[in-house]
Amino acid sequence: MCKNQAMPDVRQRSDSTDPLVGSPHRVAVLALDGVVGFDLGTPTQVLGSARDSSGRRLYDVRVCGPDGARRPVPSASGFTVLPDHGLEALAWAQTVVVAGVEGRRTAGPFPAAALAALRETAGRERTVSICTGAFVLAAAGLLDGRPATTHWLWAEKFRGLHPGVRLDPDVLFVDDGDVLTSAGVGAGVDLCLHLVRSDHGAAVANRTARRCVVPPWRAGGQSQYIERAVPAPAEASTAAARDWALSHLDEAVDLATLASRAHMSVRTFTRRFRDETGMSPARWLSQQRVDRARHLLETTDLPVDQVARHAGFGTTAALRAQMAAAVGVPPSAYRSTFRSAV
Repeated sequence: MCKNQAMPDVRQRSDSTDPLVGSPHRVAVLALDGVVGFDLGTPTQVLGSARDSSGRRLYDVRVCGPDGARRPVPSASGFTVLPDHGLEALAWAQTVVVAGVEGRRTAGPFPAAALAALRETAGRERTVSICTGAFVLAAAGLLDGRPATTHWLWAEKFRGLHPGVRLDPDVLFVDDGDVLTSAGVGAGVDLCLHLVRSDHGAAVANRTARRCVVPPWRAGGQSQYIERAVPAPAEASTAAARDWALSHLDEAVDLATLASRAHMSVRTFTRRFRDETGMSPARWLSQQRVDRARHLLETTDLPVDQVARHAGFGTTAALRAQMAAAVGVPPSAYRSTFRSAV
């Protein structure tokens, strides 16, 4: 069953040219007329910054236009992009990323040659869209019957144009295996870091995030539209309680304890926590514990029962259930996948 995945896709890969075992993974970023500059720069910067421990570049990222190399592509932001490559780069690439286009262009029509080239990518390793790039993938027929997301502002228009797509406008990104879509602007950064994490594990993704000076992790299922992301100056915040919880994940952490840390009633804390994070305290805590377990499984040789204790699940059975729900595999299989890929 397809679902939004907040954790990396941990299926084995056998391609001999995979970035995990050989030369840099080939990525083509498609810029169509009206391209959103931030969306275009995100994969080139994030994936282009990924390095292994020896400093080896892990992705070869190339920008391509719809009508051949060196044809100026007008952006949505008052400047023109001059791609070095044409649509032939899509056939060269292992991962294709479609950058978003300005809202007035989302209904198309999009260049027929570009849509045909995108359809040729079906069944390959990955096809990705950032923000309104989902409109392009949908127009190419790549999202029919599949879960996807786009910027919340354009969700109603998307549903009207592409009713056959299972749109979820309330998440940062959707990983459906070989097709991944993200919400707007900053969510593209989250999705690109998710790709790095899926390919190379937490250490490389965290190093890439530090290089780009961005947070290393926001789960895909997190709400993309939070009405009050930052509390008003006169309001108290739940940030200190969250910081405390992160340093005490191996302990029993309940809602009353968190509320007391923030000097709030449970009711006020719960409401403000959701305002600030887009999720309930229980869901947030569960995600942090799964993330801690995943990091320990990737980077240490701790037995699974100790990983469960360090992450706050207490028992191996509880960890196994949470890992299965989050990434679809038990802890031992998750660890084996990353260890065999290094």
